[in-house]
Amino acid sequence: MQIGYRTLKTAIAAPAAVWIAEMLHLNSYGSAGIIAVLCIQPTRKQSFLTAWHRIAAGLLSMVYAYVIFEWIGYSPLTIGLLLLLFIPVTNKFHITPGIVTSLVILFHFYAARRVDLEIVINESLIMFIGIGVALLLNLYMPNLDNLFIELRKDVEANYQTFFRSIASYLRGESTMVNTAVLEDTKKVLKEADDLVRRDLENSFSKSTSYLRRYFSMRDIQRHSLERMHKVIRPQMVSVKQAKLIADLFDDLADAIYPENSVEYHINYVDELLERFEKQDLPKTREEFEIRADLFQLLNEIDHYLAIKNQTVKDVLD
Repeated sequence: MQIGYRTLKTAIAAPAAVWIAEMLHLNSYGSAGIIAVLCIQPTRKQSFLTAWHRIAAGLLSMVYAYVIFEWIGYSPLTIGLLLLLFIPVTNKFHITPGIVTSLVILFHFYAARRVDLEIVINESLIMFIGIGVALLLNLYMPNLDNLFIELRKDVEANYQTFFRSIASYLRGESTMVNTAVLEDTKKVLKEADDLVRRDLENSFSKSTSYLRRYFSMRDIQRHSLERMHKVIRPQMVSVKQAKLIADLFDDLADAIYPENSVEYHINYVDELLERFEKQDLPKTREEFEIRADLFQLLNEIDHYLAIKNQTVKDVLD
């Protein structure tokens, strides 16, 4: 069983909020702990947004409590009427997430059977203590750099495996291309995208922007790799051009690191295309189809390289 950082912050926030409220001799001080727990969020952005929602809805609920309870009376029916009028307004002002905190405050008013300055101050302090403690704890967010490094290594290792698998296939050394690594890469990139979004809501640093571009680039490249696999077929092994492309895939596997702008490989692909165009025309229909597939494969490689080349240039600029 592992204890996550949100669980740890929740375990700290609740007793801290209750302790502060108790030290101030507030009534219903335990509610400060409930509000603190409700305000613990996975990112700083969500934390500040949640705090605003709960403060706005909480203050608004006090107005409704005074108008409904003091003017109409304290009964289960007036609770229903209050909610019937209150919830649509929170929707209108986009502060719906604060409804639960508001209910805590409303039921305190209902239990006390009064809405006066003393209880309003008490409920306000409980609300601000709970939200404030949660905000302070949410200022700390774990560093995700090590996770990003591991995910990047996983993606690059999968691409290397895929390239070497194609090279081996085109040389006739194996009968299958390892496509399982592409499915694994899809999962890794989904995890990376979720982490990047979370990191973006915690900081707006250049490193986060770079990570977003990097994993987006790898995802676009993944589609290109899938198209490469669809082009490859057993008949390619019989032509000499396949061996040249196999050597290219081995080189790509060695140059997978992210800082490489791959201009050398782009030029080499252009040279191969020119060389193939100058060769004798295919003599059979099968040879023509194989040659066409090889051209398509080279074009996919060129597309894969162009994606990376443009991303590296954008980062450097």
